[in-house]
Amino acid sequence: MAELDFDCVGARAERYAVAPTMTLRLRITSVGRVDAIALRCQIRIEPNRRRYSAAEADRLHDLFGSQDRWADTLKPLQLANLSVMVAGFTGGTEVDLPLPVTYDMEIATTKYFDGLEDGVIPMLLLFSGTVFVVTDGSMRVEQVPWSKESAYPLPLKVWRETMDIHFPNSAWLPIHRETLDALREFKTRNALPTWESTLDALLTTKE
Repeated sequence: MAELDFDCVGARAERYAVAPTMTLRLRITSVGRVDAIALRCQIRIEPNRRRYSAAEADRLHDLFGSQDRWADTLKPLQLANLSVMVAGFTGGTEVDLPLPVTYDMEIATTKYFDGLEDGVIPMLLLFSGTVFVVTDGSMRVEQVPWSKESAYPLPLKVWRETMDIHFPNSAWLPIHRETLDALREFKTRNALPTWESTLDALLTTKE
């Protein structure tokens, strides 16, 4: 059986991706030759593995409630289930794992990312998949043990850079079509040039 170990050793924002994407760099080591791996990776955020400022706690209130409840509410958040094919190697190799992300503020993970000021996002990568090994002309198929995992402190600045590539100095907010129609009518009626000026006008009116 192939003896494999997995580590996440870095992350970067993909500047030319069609949609917001971060790429995680995985290092895989093995005792002996591996001819291919159909690798699966489940990624979780583990919010209980970092400290939070008072300002961050306020911004995360909608997600986790008040801090006196955090012992019960600060639970792992599912981020993604990803797959990648790993080419054959001997001893060790590194492979890129693309991680698409969204700026949808209705998604719990986005609320978490956006609520942080700095530091890292504590992630846990859980590995599974199928290993292919050719020995004496015969192919042997094995499973990646479910016990294989790797903790990785993703720098928050990588996520922010990813978002800034696609949404510079802006945020994305989903609304119902009826609300959009009402906003469009208000924008036209008041000859407002942009959506931001429309919202500013409504906020001023509200005050």
